[in-house]
Amino acid sequence: MRSASSKITESDFRRISPKEVLLEKKESKKILMMQYLAQQCRIDVFDVIHSKGTGHWGGASSSAELLVSLYFYIMNIKPDSPKWPDRDRLVLSKGHASCMLYSILANRGFFDLQEVHTFRDIDSNMQGHPSMNKTPGVDMSTGALGHGLSVGLGMSLAAKISDKKFWTFVITGEGCLDEGQTWEAMMAAAKFKPQRFILMVDYNAVQLDGKSKDIMPLEPLIDKLRAFNWKVSDKIYDGNSVSDICKSWQWINIQDDFPVAVIYKTVKGKGVSFMENDNKWHGAPIDNESFNIGRPQLIADLKKME
Repeated sequence: MRSASSKITESDFRRISPKEVLLEKKESKKILMMQYLAQQCRIDVFDVIHSKGTGHWGGASSSAELLVSLYFYIMNIKPDSPKWPDRDRLVLSKGHASCMLYSILANRGFFDLQEVHTFRDIDSNMQGHPSMNKTPGVDMSTGALGHGLSVGLGMSLAAKISDKKFWTFVITGEGCLDEGQTWEAMMAAAKFKPQRFILMVDYNAVQLDGKSKDIMPLEPLIDKLRAFNWKVSDKIYDGNSVSDICKSWQWINIQDDFPVAVIYKTVKGKGVSFMENDNKWHGAPIDNESFNIGRPQLIADLKKME
């Protein structure tokens, strides 16, 4: 078992090169490699949050596969040109999941992976919540839950006005959906109907203070979204399965009536048995004992994929 003070070592697991994922042509193998990469990123984030004694493990862990699928399969981007005007945009409305976003941006080539280990250091580009002014690849500063969908709407309307064809994706959690501003953006999007505007709900059912259903019930969520005149998938996809996320993209990609929303069922604290679905681990520091029990579970899941 690795000691709490030791550094990440490549011998802990076989690391898939992001270039391998990008160059893989066979669909089934590419999906398996992205699933593996998502777990690698989950381990990296677990290590970073433990070593720094700060960060949001619960919501970061639930979003790994969604972010990997976007950056390695769905989005049209240029890591060597982060401000490319025709790039697809992502707004991570649940900005407390920033460490997972940084890990995946680094793997995609926006900056060196070792920079992620400066997470939350003074003057680091890896801020506790994403900063568009500091971090390459971050399209919008987020963290105040609720404003992400409004910003994404603005981006997609800008595309419409300027005759651009890029897609705008917004990832929210239930906390974002508890905010009135989100539903104002829902109404405005239904009115102005920008093309290629996608809401992706990371529905892990747990928030800082407890179960989402006890804090502010959202069900029937599909019916509510449709009442706001959004096109919504009948299927709730598995947001911790790259294969299922790619299937959702196939559905999204054939839509011609926007805005579009997809709900993804995910697991808060994914991969560590005693942390899963427990609001305690929304943003609590990962202590040494929990680290030494939890990390081998994450490694074991990774090795099952080999």
